[in-house]
Amino acid sequence: MKIVVIGGTGLIGSKVVTKLGEQGHEAVPASPNTGVNTLTGEGLDEALAGADVVVDVSNSPSFEDAAVLDFFRTSTGNLLAAERKAGVGHHVALSVVGTEERPDVGYFRAKLAQEKLIEESGIPFSLVHATQFFEFAHQIADAATDGGTVRMAPVLFQPIAGEEVAQAVAKAAVGAPLNGRAEIAGPERFRMDAFFREALAAWGDPREVVTDQNAQYYGSVMREPDLVPADGATLGEVRYTDWLAANPAE
Repeated sequence: MKIVVIGGTGLIGSKVVTKLGEQGHEAVPASPNTGVNTLTGEGLDEALAGADVVVDVSNSPSFEDAAVLDFFRTSTGNLLAAERKAGVGHHVALSVVGTEERPDVGYFRAKLAQEKLIEESGIPFSLVHATQFFEFAHQIADAATDGGTVRMAPVLFQPIAGEEVAQAVAKAAVGAPLNGRAEIAGPERFRMDAFFREALAAWGDPREVVTDQNAQYYGSVMREPDLVPADGATLGEVRYTDWLAANPAE
């Protein structure tokens, strides 16, 4: 099949392209780097010509509430319109576990708007809801840093390796449309403060993790069980300690 991967040069997208190529599919990475811009529509029609499936793992360059909402509404609208024109038979999108539970959170609200456009498009679709990626642990800790301390809430947290996210997205792309969602998460469930206490120790990071029920996660206070999947989710096999040992620079 010809499968176009929007955001195909990024962290997850590049892995999806590789996995699909290894399976013998024509996997086409599409991003501003390759001349395809979903915000302006530039290059979309050309990229989607003859495509059987479109995978969207793109992300907003800004997480500010209004900017991220505008990104997903505009880019997804343009993409779906181009897919209808090209006769694409399956749209796969990567989203986030917990979106429907927290529409008050700006990023989750934007992803919900994206999902609604997809669900109402008339194009067969599959939504892959993932928990947070191991690759962003440092970024999360930095965002929560106050002086020499890292303030973390003791809420449930179940991160997953980006490689396993890409594997799930690639599997969805070559399968029959779900016309619904599938959830994926890492194999281990932690309390977020405990996870980062152990992670910083493993990194050799001298910052102290302080448990704070009101600590913010990307600007919002998380509740139970905002960051973990429901029963029945597909769980990865890679544990954080093993992933870190294989990716020491991370």
